[in-house]
Amino acid sequence: MDYSDYNIQFIKGVGDKRAQLFNKLGVYTLQDLINYYPRKYIDWSKTLTVKEVKSGEPAFIKATMITPVKEAKIRKGLTLYKCNFTDGETVIHVTIFNNAYLAKALRTFDDYILYGKVDRTFTEASMSSPQIEKAEKATGIEPIYPATTNLSSKIIEKVVRAGLDKVGAIPDTLPEYLLTEYNLCSLNFAIRQIHFPDKEENIEIARRRLIFEELLTLQLGLMKLKSKRATKNLLKMPLDFSEEFYSLLPFNPTNAQKKAVADCIADLNGDRQMNRLVQGDVGSGKTAVAGAVMYTVIKNGYQTAMMAPTEILATQHYESFCKLFDGTDIKIALLTGSTKATEKKKIKLALYDGEIDLIIGTHALIQNDVEFKNLGLVCTDEQHRFGVEQRSSLAMKGNNPHLLVMSATPIPRTMGLIIYGDLNISVLDELPPGRQEIRTDLVTSAYHQRIYKFIKNAVDNGNQAYIVCSLVDDNDSDLLSAKEYADKLSTEVFQGYNLGLLHGKMKPKEKDKVMQEFAKGNVQILVSTTVVEVGVDVPNATVMLIENADRFGLSQLHQLRGRVGRGKDKSFCILVSDNKSESSVERLKLLKSTNDGFKIADYDLKTRGPGDFFGTRQHGLPQLKIADMLEDTKILEQCQECAKYILKDDPNLDSFPELCRQISDMFRKTDY
Repeated sequence: MDYSDYNIQFIKGVGDKRAQLFNKLGVYTLQDLINYYPRKYIDWSKTLTVKEVKSGEPAFIKATMITPVKEAKIRKGLTLYKCNFTDGETVIHVTIFNNAYLAKALRTFDDYILYGKVDRTFTEASMSSPQIEKAEKATGIEPIYPATTNLSSKIIEKVVRAGLDKVGAIPDTLPEYLLTEYNLCSLNFAIRQIHFPDKEENIEIARRRLIFEELLTLQLGLMKLKSKRATKNLLKMPLDFSEEFYSLLPFNPTNAQKKAVADCIADLNGDRQMNRLVQGDVGSGKTAVAGAVMYTVIKNGYQTAMMAPTEILATQHYESFCKLFDGTDIKIALLTGSTKATEKKKIKLALYDGEIDLIIGTHALIQNDVEFKNLGLVCTDEQHRFGVEQRSSLAMKGNNPHLLVMSATPIPRTMGLIIYGDLNISVLDELPPGRQEIRTDLVTSAYHQRIYKFIKNAVDNGNQAYIVCSLVDDNDSDLLSAKEYADKLSTEVFQGYNLGLLHGKMKPKEKDKVMQEFAKGNVQILVSTTVVEVGVDVPNATVMLIENADRFGLSQLHQLRGRVGRGKDKSFCILVSDNKSESSVERLKLLKSTNDGFKIADYDLKTRGPGDFFGTRQHGLPQLKIADMLEDTKILEQCQECAKYILKDDPNLDSFPELCRQISDMFRKTDY
């Protein structure tokens, strides 16, 4: 029987009207119904006496009803029903609100189980609107389902029972050897016990199997899609010039950098087109990795393109690579929205003729009239700021060019394998030697005068400072906007110092001018919004002051902190916050205690969820019904291993037809 085609309305106890209520919960078929799992359970067998319960805590109390129900109409639409029970030692005063059906069903001297919050004194107790069940019926574990108006958990429970009766024995999706290998129960046992567990330990046994099933389906789907998307390498590059590139660097690359470059070089000469993410913390040297790969591609006779999310970052990359490749025969150009029309025309013609080896730019690179002679590599910086479509648009400029993407957003490896399911991943997990550790301090606004004095001292010693604000406009907040704050600082605090202002509403040319002046040292103190977080490199800046730090995400604060500590001098990050909430203080103290972006990302994921990384769901990942990618990482790792094992022997999943159907269902409504 195909449960996925069996309409919910034909199950006993449903019908057309109730089916519409189930549809609101996303339940349309019998398959949806058996995969609609309880959100919690009530174990009616765990009864206590009143004396064993702390006042104010919920509990199951087995008690005998000792007085008949008394009815009292308080006002129109509100009726109270009162009666007394005893557990043999203590009298329990029970109040029931507006439930005439329950009140009429209760019988004096019958035994019941009461479940609810117990308020007790030394001699007696009370319970307000407890759940009440006949003692002989309330013996097992009751599933509690996510419900909706006119469709209670009790009704859902009855329909699920009817649905499971119709299904019969559920065939397994996995062979016996895999169940044994990963210590999994059968699917039939898991489905039945997740809904109606015989004992408490069976819930975890069932959950583990269903979580494994769901994450394995996700992994198999992602791996099959990656394999399907992988195109033949039409641009093989057999010559490795990475060592020649390293000789151009003013430092020795780390082992992590060398490993990432080796991964990319192997891709360039492999059977499949390169599709790789280089992920690393702030200052881990992603740009040098990209440089080594681009250098090798150029030396193999192809053009390369590097796209950055902002003009500031694109310009900085351009200047860095011009300096690095000075003395070589590599021709570099910069193309952004503010490039003059005559210059744009020259650049586009030179690209088309193959006279430019490396083009660096912003979204201007994906305009229709930008064409290449022989594009071999597309590199995008700050991957999380580009959607899949933008990446694809640039890749379409050539004949299946290789793709390298970079991200400074540290993500645990297992999470990265899911978020970037269509990419192979190289992780830069060590910092280059000489990279300064940044001291981080957390203070209140009462310290402002001391902070300003500290900044003056740093600037007087020839260094520079950032002051970051969370807002540009002051329309809906008592916080000073960046512009107003800069004006106040320049007239009241830092008179005689050169202050600059940078925010997202400025025109690109204005931003560039300010950043160039700051990079040259002409601007001593830069007041900015978070626009400064993306890739700006000023080694002479040693102080980062962040106002209202509690308003930023931890990963964002870590990115901002990474703007200092790039030179030889000791650097400082000062977080100012007057927010006294426990969670806010805990978050900021974590940032103070570590410079490890991966630890910070872990904490951000656990406390704020994966939304920061999934963004607007541009990656189109399927919704999960029972698995939690943060809590179930160990099972996720097992599923990744299992998926590789299955696909190695059976790439088309011919032996796993039910898993194929589940993959199809899971990915049907995504962007993949």
